[in-house]
Amino acid sequence: MASSSTASSSTAPSPKKPTVIITIGMAGSGKTTFVQRINSYLHSLQPPKPPYTLNLDPAVSSVPFDTNIDIRDTVDYKEVMKQYNLGPNGGILTSLNLFTTKFDQVLGLMEKRADSVDHMIIDTPGQIEIFTWSASGAIITDAIASTFPTVVAYIVDTPRTAAPATFMSNMLYACSILYKTKLPFVLVFNKVDVQSPAEMMKWMADFEAFQGALATEGGRQRDGDGEPTYMNSLMNSMSLVLDEFYKELKTVAVSSYTGAGIPEFFEAVEVARQEYERHVVHSSITSPTRPLPEKQEQNLAAKKSESMSRFMQDLSLDPNRDKLEKWDPAAMRDDEEYEFADDDEEYIDRSEERGPGPHVDMDRARRPGTGGEGVRWPRPG
Repeated sequence: MASSSTASSSTAPSPKKPTVIITIGMAGSGKTTFVQRINSYLHSLQPPKPPYTLNLDPAVSSVPFDTNIDIRDTVDYKEVMKQYNLGPNGGILTSLNLFTTKFDQVLGLMEKRADSVDHMIIDTPGQIEIFTWSASGAIITDAIASTFPTVVAYIVDTPRTAAPATFMSNMLYACSILYKTKLPFVLVFNKVDVQSPAEMMKWMADFEAFQGALATEGGRQRDGDGEPTYMNSLMNSMSLVLDEFYKELKTVAVSSYTGAGIPEFFEAVEVARQEYERHVVHSSITSPTRPLPEKQEQNLAAKKSESMSRFMQDLSLDPNRDKLEKWDPAAMRDDEEYEFADDDEEYIDRSEERGPGPHVDMDRARRPGTGGEGVRWPRPG
């Protein structure tokens, strides 16, 4: 009897782990507003299913949703700019590199809440190169995907992608991120309340339709000999290359402002999760719910070491670095003390302080003169 009960307990299914949604997209595509909209949608379900949210944008002044983990609690990117003599983009990339050196702590906090949520949502900076070539992007996606079912949501700014050239640029970025992360991928056409994505979806389904649109626009763009420009010829060729990329791509059209298309987005996420469990799990780890701790730790440690070695090498390559003004902690005033996580400091899970917190109704976010007052979102905390 005891042996049968032991056998049944050993074969009992493990608890279902939450789906992690990593939102990626160009600056201004509406990633943060999209995260707020899906956060509000999950709160509005009966019963409510509030997600676990993470903000990885160190330069954002405020976010319209409560964050459980916020990179701004750990890294002050303006001080990183001062210390390493960087510009805004370099400061954001370096802040992410520094943050990922302790990403194992972030994973630990996420695992503690894994049994109480169905979704974990990650908002990222608009510096898309983080996920195309930076080491920090690889660390984040690989570490999370080895622990949780993970889906990449690539956000497209639909009104700005109506021209064939900008559409092709966006699709090339999406394709590079797909093959870089090797994770289930959902292409999200955002801002459909402003511009319909029907024409762009037609281009994806029929490359001849894209070539026709390109020829129409290219008729106004010719060189001195009356031939199509090099850019038009290149895009014409790339449309044939990307035709295979489009075939298996899941696409949804949403409006973060009105909430249209959000249920369809979560349907696509569920399909992507099933794809993760069929393909990603069997190719990288033995189980979606019980990854190998030793392998996970070794991979994360190796990527952290590689990231830091690249980071320190980049700093040492600057021939004028010794001539630049040095950051002297002793010379800083008390009111500008720079707080950064040292080896003994742990990351903060805001949910332990506040509880789930109220969600923000996006219907309140009306532009001035359109039936409501403009909203200046306060920073949470």
